[in-house]
Order: sequence, then structure tokens, then C-alpha cells
Amino acid sequence: MTEIEELVPHWRNLPEVAELLGVPITKVHALLDERALVALRITDRKIRSVPEEFFVDGAVLDSLKGTVVVLSDSGFEDEEIIRWLYTEDDSLPGRPIDALREGRKTEIRRRAQAAAW
Repeated sequence: MTEIEELVPHWRNLPEVAELLGVPITKVHALLDERALVALRITDRKIRSVPEEFFVDGAVLDSLKGTVVVLSDSGFEDEEIIRWLYTEDDSLPGRPIDALREGRKTEIRRRAQAAAW
């Protein structure tokens, strides 16, 4: 198991994401292309998977896309984005993904912009 796989407690492969969202797999690929989601190839089989905490009540976390776009525009790769979202930050306190899930997107986007500098 890699460091990133250990950092993220639960993953969903793309067919599981499609089932969770109730959409065809092509829509999941579109969400990845639109940067509404990010995925990594994990496990020995290198299966594209998405962190489970990117979803709330059968939908993509509302505030995720804007945060991913800010980090992407700053040059972060998908693995770096996931690592940033899941790394504890004592000044929050907690992880950015938890703050997003609590509705604190403005604070997290500000921090994401600052992380680029």
C-alpha cells in the first residue's frame, strides 16, 4: 500500500462512483475531465479510484470542484491535490477535506490559493 492509499481511508473505483451517483460511467469520466473529481490509480491493479469523502448523500461534495480547480490552476497534480486535502493542518484544525464537508469552503479556497505561492 502506498503512502497516499494509507492517507485516504476509503476509496471508490469508478464503477462504484457511477453506481453511487446513479449515472453512467461516461458521466464519471466527464466529472474527472471537468475537474469536479480527481482520481488516482491505486492498489496493485492500478484501478482508478476516488476518495469516498468526496461524496455526500449520493452526490459530489459541492465545494470540491472549485477547490480542485484552484489547486490545479496552481500546478498541483491529482495526487498532490488529494494529499493536500487529506493532510492534517493544525491551524484549521483538521484536514481541508473535513473543513469542506463542514461548509467552510471560503477558508479552504483561500488556503488553497496560498498553498500555490
